[in-house]
Amino acid sequence: MHNSFLEQATTLNKGKESYATAFIVRRKIPSSGKPGDKAIITKDGQIHGWIGGGCTRGIVLKEALNAIQEGKPRLVSISPEARENAASGVKNYAMTCQSGGEVEVYIEPVLPKPHIVIFGSSHIAMALAKISKAMGYQVSAVMPKPDKAVYPEVDNLVSTADFQSENLQANSYLIVCTQGEGDTEALHKAILSEKPYLSFVASRKKANSIFRDLRKLGVTFDQLKTIKTPAGLDIGAKLPEEVAISILAEIIQDFRGEQAETTAQTPAALPNEDYYMNPVCNIPVQKSTAKHVLEYKDEKVYFCCDGCKVSFEKAPEQYMTPN
Repeated sequence: MHNSFLEQATTLNKGKESYATAFIVRRKIPSSGKPGDKAIITKDGQIHGWIGGGCTRGIVLKEALNAIQEGKPRLVSISPEARENAASGVKNYAMTCQSGGEVEVYIEPVLPKPHIVIFGSSHIAMALAKISKAMGYQVSAVMPKPDKAVYPEVDNLVSTADFQSENLQANSYLIVCTQGEGDTEALHKAILSEKPYLSFVASRKKANSIFRDLRKLGVTFDQLKTIKTPAGLDIGAKLPEEVAISILAEIIQDFRGEQAETTAQTPAALPNEDYYMNPVCNIPVQKSTAKHVLEYKDEKVYFCCDGCKVSFEKAPEQYMTPN
C-alpha cells in the first residue's frame, strides 16, 4: 500500500495536479481505520488508499476537498460526541455510525507551485529564471531564438513564434522582460493567453507606448488594464536580482492571497454526480458504493452509515427540504 501511495503521489505531482493526503494518527476501536492508514484524495472525489468507511470516509472527503480549496491543512477528530473543548484548529465531527469508535485524521493539501513563464532574455529575465528555479518553481522561457546557453536551468524553452497559450497551466504567471527586444510581439502573445497574472518590466512611459501598438493589434482597454506595470512590488530594487525578487514577491503575494480568499468562501462543491449530500449529517456519500439507501417520496436517499439512516427513518420530514 505504501508503494502505491507514493506512485499515485508521483503521478499527480508530474501532472501538476492538486490533491490532499490523509493520515490516520489516532483511533479507538471499533473504528476500522488504524494509525498509519493513509489515502490520497483528488479534486474529482477519488480516494486512493484506505482511511476507513462509513462516516470517516465521507468526512475525510469533505475536509480534503475543503483543504485543497483553501490551501490549508487540518486535523479532523471524529467521535460519538464531538468535543467542544478540543484544541484550537481541530475540526470536530460526531461519529454517527452505531458501531461507535473514534478516529483522528491529519489532512494536508498538496498544491502545484507557480509556473513562471518568462518572455525575453534580459538580465532581469535571466535572474528571474535562476531565482525561480532555486525556489523549486517550474520555469518556462520564451525568446525570439531559443538559446539554451542563456537559460540552462529552465524546464521549457520555446521561441516567441512557437509559444502556445494552450500549454500554460492554471497556476501560470507570465512576466514580459524583453526590455527592447520584441516587446510588442511578446506582450501581445502573453495577453492573448488571458492568464490572471501578467506583468511587464518597463517604465510607465515605455509601457504606454507599447500599449498604443497593442491597441492597433486589436487589444482592448480592458485587456490592457490587466497588465501589471511596472512589474513587482516597490522595494526600491535596482539590480537585476533585486528586480527579480520584487517580481517573485508580487507573485507569492498573489498566489498566497488567492488561497486566503477561499477561506471565506462556501465549502467545496460535490466533485461529481456520483456523490450525494447525506441530509442527516451533511457529509458526501458516493452513490455507487453506498450501503445504506432508502426511498422517500420517490427519491433515493443515500447515507454514510446505519446511524444516519435510522435517524432519518424516525423523522424524514426533518431532513428533506420540500420542493
